[in-house]
Amino acid sequence: MDGTPRTSIINTPVLEAADRLGADFVAAQPFPHAVIDEFFAPAFARRLLAEFPGFEQGNFIGDDGQPGGKSTSDKVRQLGPAYRELDDAIRSQEFLQLLSRLTGIESLIYDPWYLGGGTHENRDGMSLDPHVDFNFHPSERWHRRLNLIIYLNPVWDAQWGGNFELFRDPHGSPRPDVSIAPAFNRCAIFETSERSWHGFDRIRLPPEHAGLTRRSIALYFYTKDRPADEIAERHTTYYVNRQLPERFVEGAVLDAADVAEMRELVSQRDAHIRMLYAENTALRKAQDAGIGGQLVYLAKRAYVRFRR
Repeated sequence: MDGTPRTSIINTPVLEAADRLGADFVAAQPFPHAVIDEFFAPAFARRLLAEFPGFEQGNFIGDDGQPGGKSTSDKVRQLGPAYRELDDAIRSQEFLQLLSRLTGIESLIYDPWYLGGGTHENRDGMSLDPHVDFNFHPSERWHRRLNLIIYLNPVWDAQWGGNFELFRDPHGSPRPDVSIAPAFNRCAIFETSERSWHGFDRIRLPPEHAGLTRRSIALYFYTKDRPADEIAERHTTYYVNRQLPERFVEGAVLDAADVAEMRELVSQRDAHIRMLYAENTALRKAQDAGIGGQLVYLAKRAYVRFRR
């Protein structure tokens, strides 16, 4: 495929190697994925970095209503000329056909609302627990099929964390099967499914780089159909809290950092449990409200009395 106006944002070597990259994608473990360095044309990647929104410009308010360590922006066309060019490109048939060559997934659909996507920025201390993504578009009857993430971090060391991680089974092992440093203009692309467990480990920046943030652009793609044996009931994102590190074994001596990490892991589990209870309470409250709720109440009451 020669570069067209819609694929000219892609680095020429990527276009030339598309078929080989596609074969590697399909064969990759623990699920289909690829890591492609220098994905965008170098000058275009630098423009995206230059126009990347400031942290306070995005949505940095957490689910609890408080400012958090993550900021996102899904108003991509409003971020600047480079982002308008990106949006024009990824909605085009030329770009979608290139993605099909890179992944083997045909008839991909661009999401004009960038739901869950857009620019992502994470500060020191942030992490993302292993999860599988929601499997249907929130407002359309589209199957979620593909995540494409571009990292925009000119200065980054894998030892600082923030590494993109792929897991075969995060319930059974704390160690990822694949770990990918978020280097500048690196693309991580993977098929989303009921087994595409992914996240990133905690960012721990050294004092001399304390002001850095982990920056990326997340693009999600869909199809109207998918193989019947891959279809599951509609669900939201499933998270798995991280397991204890492998060094936590009988006889091990814990230092202060180990104790702090253990307390953090327990705190995350407690927070997850509280969130689930809050969601359950909200659902029951909604169920009890209105005429429908009264009918359910009367039916339950009659059932209990009948059983006696």
